[in-house]
Amino acid sequence: MPLAIHTVTVIGAGTMGAAIAAHLANAGLTVYLLDLAPTDLTAQEQAAGLTLADRAVRNRIAQDGYTRMRKARPANLFTPAVADRIRVGNLEDDLATALAASDWVIEAIVEQLAPKQALLARLVPLLPPHAIVSTNTSGLPIHQIAAAQPADFQRRFLGTHFFNPPRYLPLIELIPTAATAPTVTATVQAFLEDVLGKGVVVCHDTPNFIANRMVSFILADLIAFAATEGYTVEEVDALTGPLLGRPRSATFRLNDIVGVDVWLQIAHNLHALIPHDDRRDTLLTPAYVEVMQTLVQHDFLGNKRGQGFYRTVADDQGAKQFWGLDLTAARHGAIAYLPPQQPTWPSVSATQRQPLAQRLPALTAADDRAGALLWHTLAHTLSYAAARIPEIADSLLDVDRALTWGYGWELGPFALWDALGVGPTVARMQREGIPVAAWVQHFLRDGNTHFYITNNGAPYIYDHARAAHLPIAQDPRVIEIAALRRRSAPLADNDAATLHDLGDGVLLLEFHTKLNILDLAVFPIVDAALEQLHGGATGLVIGNDGVHFSAGANLRAMLAAAETSDWQAIERLLLTGQRALQALRHAPRPVVAAPFQRALGGGAEMCLAAHRVVAHAETYIGLVETTVGLLPGWGGCKEMVRRHARPDLPDAGLTRVLQLLHQGQVSGSAADAQALGLLDTADQVTLHRGRLLHTARQAALTLMPNYTPPPATANVYAAGAAGLAALQPWIEQHTLPASHSRVIATHLAHVLCGGDGTASWQDEQHFLDLERAAFIALLQTPATRARIHAMLTTGQPLQN
Repeated sequence: MPLAIHTVTVIGAGTMGAAIAAHLANAGLTVYLLDLAPTDLTAQEQAAGLTLADRAVRNRIAQDGYTRMRKARPANLFTPAVADRIRVGNLEDDLATALAASDWVIEAIVEQLAPKQALLARLVPLLPPHAIVSTNTSGLPIHQIAAAQPADFQRRFLGTHFFNPPRYLPLIELIPTAATAPTVTATVQAFLEDVLGKGVVVCHDTPNFIANRMVSFILADLIAFAATEGYTVEEVDALTGPLLGRPRSATFRLNDIVGVDVWLQIAHNLHALIPHDDRRDTLLTPAYVEVMQTLVQHDFLGNKRGQGFYRTVADDQGAKQFWGLDLTAARHGAIAYLPPQQPTWPSVSATQRQPLAQRLPALTAADDRAGALLWHTLAHTLSYAAARIPEIADSLLDVDRALTWGYGWELGPFALWDALGVGPTVARMQREGIPVAAWVQHFLRDGNTHFYITNNGAPYIYDHARAAHLPIAQDPRVIEIAALRRRSAPLADNDAATLHDLGDGVLLLEFHTKLNILDLAVFPIVDAALEQLHGGATGLVIGNDGVHFSAGANLRAMLAAAETSDWQAIERLLLTGQRALQALRHAPRPVVAAPFQRALGGGAEMCLAAHRVVAHAETYIGLVETTVGLLPGWGGCKEMVRRHARPDLPDAGLTRVLQLLHQGQVSGSAADAQALGLLDTADQVTLHRGRLLHTARQAALTLMPNYTPPPATANVYAAGAAGLAALQPWIEQHTLPASHSRVIATHLAHVLCGGDGTASWQDEQHFLDLERAAFIALLQTPATRARIHAMLTTGQPLQN
């Protein structure tokens, strides 16, 4: 069976099927998106004189799904052009053609057993002999779907549970049946990891698999507890979101996002499928069902109806407020919403700034309402997770990964248990009558204290079947900075940055400030990297393991210096940054930036200074300085001019750059950044976040043998006075005469044109000097300082 998958057919153009098709197209595949051919005309089709024989009618259902997918927010596609890889059709006219060309077929139709079984029967005679078939389901028994099909078909059939939205959530649960050939499972797993960049958990074919099995129990249990004990929706979400290392959607917002009716239906379906589970009645706890059923009866199903556990209310000034459902009223069939109260608890205030693993023991031990709720949900989560081993998974790691990759938890259940302390937690659970799995008690009797341990620098995890810790298989293409620190001491280190040895002479420059902002403390480590590059180093990777690559320069420090008129400090910051980034750009060995998530302002300039960028697909890069009344001051203007201004087309290139920088436009993906010109077409994009540093390291090694530093003299085109005149109409059209936006645009145009002299080729330093002067001039204005203050206090740009 070939490892190569080039063409995929997705059957079912609903929200999930169309989003899966989109992400396959993001990865460069050719995709057929098929759905039923309609049996009735719409009023619009009748008015247009169409018939059921017209292709536009026959493709309507799939085309509608395709159109919704293109308009969805957050975006399913890396760029709009990606949609051209998707071919829309219907099951009557296009099924045979699509299947004949396909290496993989994904069934993503309605979540009901009979229709899925009927569709597979249609596929069997049309499939090429090598094609793999999978069903996308969140919980139906995989083996039952294909039970009536031939043995050869069952060998290449399995479940692939994509999490929604497929572009953004890393988890895919892969569910082989007893009949699935191991080579098929291995082929699909390798493809999902290597091409789609997914985190794959191989699951047992049990109801709702791992992630949804766990979360269905956790949500039902928590909502029932909250409703019974008198907690508000607002209180629960304040406690079970980022405080618990989970997304801001927390508990009730997550319900609204997915759909109240969906969760209630899942609970009923799952309850019927797991008669052996002694906790299954938790799914239908009366308090939980009463609250959910009240919302369903009123058709308040969450975001898709604009109202669910939350309702948006405008205050007296027209600002949005989010009122939470009165759970007590809902238990009695009534709908009422409570105004926001912004709940606080001393235990939370005292610990919320600590790392998650440090704050959890204190939070759950707190003798207040926060501690009571957090202990209840965590204790019952841990109890249930242990009880489901080995039913839903053989490995504790698989359970943890399913929750971290699928639901965005910082720590999965067993890592949470380690943080809380397994021994003390079990003792308390037993005192309170919360069940503890026999294997966990055996684990403690054997003298164990942690499920995860480190042995000779390598990670191990407890295996319940062997009653021993076993090594965690390591992907050699995943580089973890924590492992680098365990392996060897840093080459240079301070509170803001660290220089590591990646092996084979390649170094890693890591930022680790809050949001990886760049200030003066970073640059001594940059200097240490440059010293190595002028010595025996082979190359340098700039990257880290933070939440974002870099949110830019330290605005707070910049504003403080400006408000005390310490212009020497501003000049020093600008000169230091310019010299460091120029030194990186012209280093004798290749420098490769590895951005991901936000790479803004100075973070974007760091990428522009690199010889090559290896970006994660979800990289949102932008020179956003104008949103705070400034312009790029560390070479960003210079680099955009160098890349896009040409003597034969100076106006078009400069207008595009002016628009991009003045609007502070941020890319919607790495591919979008290439389309915008913020990344070069030669730069690499990878969908696998965990392998980003390895891929960047390999790029540095590949570049090294033929690497020559770029020139720095007479290599940037200055359009001069003629360029300024060409940009003036754009400025007048897009800014108001008395606005600060016009002031910024005027300064920006002056820098981009290299001043108001005669058109000529200039050294890079010429543009850097202009950047620095314009930056300081803008920072000296009250309007710019007002923009910075607004951004720091509200997080929103100020238009003045």
